[in-house]
Parts: sequence; structure tokens; C-alpha cells
Amino acid sequence: MPDPHAKLSADDLLALDREHVWHPYGPMPGRQEPLLVESASGVRLRLAEPAWGRRELVDGMASWWSALHGYNHPVLNAAARDQLDRMSHVMFGGLTHEPGVRLAKRLVDITPGPLEHVFLADSGSVSVEVAIKMCLQYWRSLGRPAKRRLLTWRGGYHGDTWHPMSVCDPDGGMHSLWSGALPRQVFADAPPAGFDAEPDEAYERHLRDLVARHADELAAVIVEPVVQNAGGMRFHAPGYLRILREACDEHDVLLVFDEIATGFGRTGTLFAAEHAGVTPDVMCVGKAMTGGYLTMAAVLCTPRVAAGISQGEVPVLARGPTFMGNPLAAAVADASIGLLLAGDWAGEVARVSAGLRAGLAPAAGLPGVREVRVLGAIGVIQLDHPVDMAAATRAAVGEGVWLRPFNDLIYTMPPYVTGDEDVALICAAACAAARVA
Repeated sequence: MPDPHAKLSADDLLALDREHVWHPYGPMPGRQEPLLVESASGVRLRLAEPAWGRRELVDGMASWWSALHGYNHPVLNAAARDQLDRMSHVMFGGLTHEPGVRLAKRLVDITPGPLEHVFLADSGSVSVEVAIKMCLQYWRSLGRPAKRRLLTWRGGYHGDTWHPMSVCDPDGGMHSLWSGALPRQVFADAPPAGFDAEPDEAYERHLRDLVARHADELAAVIVEPVVQNAGGMRFHAPGYLRILREACDEHDVLLVFDEIATGFGRTGTLFAAEHAGVTPDVMCVGKAMTGGYLTMAAVLCTPRVAAGISQGEVPVLARGPTFMGNPLAAAVADASIGLLLAGDWAGEVARVSAGLRAGLAPAAGLPGVREVRVLGAIGVIQLDHPVDMAAATRAAVGEGVWLRPFNDLIYTMPPYVTGDEDVALICAAACAAARVA
């Protein structure tokens, strides 16, 4: 039997990976060999072996949009080490701890009021499950169990667990395989594109009519505010959020914002809801909350929602994950948010945004490019055809950058600490990928 502690070569690790490891959104066995990362620091990933002539890559993805401070940050490292010396985990049922309490208070302080109650979840998808359960249980507790459907708009993405899949785009999304098995929700048309566009009156009527028509069966409306992320990196006018808030209030429907990708400054405001000046009844946050160090998300709700659940036949939210409120993740999350707020995050996002606008502009003239768009620290090149993943990845890595295109998109959501030269390098790599994709 091989020694489990023996040092493995890069070839050995990749062979074992090919044999045993199932990667996200991939077949088993995999068709594309992943790049083997041995370390990361700042905004750079160091590979165990060179790929297309590159040993170091600037990370244009912030580890799926989570590592907003970059890697190996001394403040976050210290928070993790300090908490490890105290305790890495303790159950949250019947017990509590300082990191969890501090994180909950911090989230209440920085999110739009009156989101006052916090449920600490395992991941983004799980936080959406919790949010949906809150809404369904709220209406059941008030004696209206028929209000159990959800309304959303097409083009969205809310995660890969069961109920979140039901509110992802039913046709163009990756979960159409499960149509017929998932709960049937109510879908509005996708919001008209354009962050700076004036709300379309016909689309406003469409939204208001759908909420009114289905009000007796709707528990909640759930949307990604301002940016539809993994559903297509589409930007929409904040005014549609105000329309949804008004329609939900008029017809007694809860409103849920999924800020898992947009929270903590990504769109230029701390939370995307602030672009519209409205507050949802329930909000999900995650991804960047821990600075990319550990998995954790949170669900915040108003006192109205919490009180409604508490007066029901079952007066508790029936959910308690084993690692709920994990002290290690909570301590790092609190440190990460503190680090964000202590710095000029808005200035940094604006600087990155300006660099993305300048650096991606040349892509608009490339053959096969439909549109180039930027909002906050999000840059998108949309093609008029599906991306050739292998060719695009090879081109980006050849420029010294890690990108992860999907569908018809080559995009970047870099760490906020990415310097101007590295932002320019990311843009050059995205343009190179667009030329061959």
C-alpha cells in the first residue's frame, strides 16, 4: 500500500485528480486537465508546473468572486490563527460564541435597515434555501399555507441546491434537466438590459400584473438586484427593484434579494440594493463575506418575518446545520468585513472599474463580440456564440491571467486590491481570449 504521507509529484497529483476528483460542472472522468495551484499570494496564483509558459497567474476571478482582499492576507491570516488557538468549532445549538455574535451585529449594522435578524448558513445556495424556507414558513404560520410559490425573472441564478434551482432560469439555465421534478415557480420576462436605462413602462406593467395575478399563491419574489450573475452577467436598472418593492407591499408578498455575488462592494455600493434605495424583507449574502477563506453565508430578515414565524404552530425556524455559525469562519468573516470598511473600498472599486472600462474597450471591435459592459468591479465581454473554453483558457493563461469563461461570456471580477498594471493585464488576457474563443 502506498505511503499516504509520501510527497507526490505534480504528475502524481494530476493522475489521482483525474481518477478520483469530480470538479464543478464537469464530467467524471474530466475532459480538461485542471491547472495545479501550489500557493497563492496577493492577486497571484502560483502553479506547481508551468502552463503555456506561465508559472504565475493573476487571478481575474477572485476565486469565484470571493477573495476581494486577494490571498494570504496578513490580517485575515492572523484572525484565523487567533481563532484556531481558541476553538475551530462548537455547535451553535444551545451555545453561542463571540465571533458569531460579532459577525451578526456587524451584518445588521452595514445592511439596509430594518434587516435585524441573522441566520448563519453554510454556503450561498444553502442561504437561499433558508430564505425560501423563512418565507414559506412565515405564511404557513399566519394561516395562509396556499402562499407557497415564488416569483422571479428569467436569466437569474440562485444556486445548485433544490429550491434555488427552481428559481434559476428554467430554459437557458443549467438546471433544465430537472424541469418536471422541481417546484413550478412563476417567471417574469428577464429585465431589460442596461444599468443606466430608464425603466421600461411595458415591463413595469408586466411585473406588476404578474405579482397581482398570483398574489394569493405567492410567498415571495426573489431576484438578484442590479446584476444577474451566473445566469448571464446582465445588468439592469435599479428602478425595477423599486417597482418590485411597491408591488410586493401592495399585494402582501415578501421580497427577497440574493446579494451573494453583489454584496460587499462589488457593484460600487456596499450592497446592490442601495442603488435602488429599497430594503427587502429577506437578504442573502455570502461569497466575499469571508474574504474567500472559508465557506459561510448569512440570511438576514426583518422583525416582521421573524415575528410571523414565531407565532406559528411550529414557532421555530426548523433548520440547524452542523457547522452553523462556525467560529473559525465567523472570525475571519468579521475580520474581512472590518478590513473592507477600514479601507477605501469604494475608491478601489471605482479605480478597478475605470481600468476595466479602458482595458476592455478594444474588445468591442473584435469579430464575434456582441457587447462589452462594466459595472463596479465587474467586466464582461459577451460573444455572439458559445465560448471555446479550451482556446479561451489557453489564450488567457498565455497572457499570465486566470479567467473562467462560460456560455457566451468572457468576464472578470478581480480582487479589489488588484493594481492598475494587473487590471490592464487582465483586460489584455480577456481580449486575447475573445479573439480565439
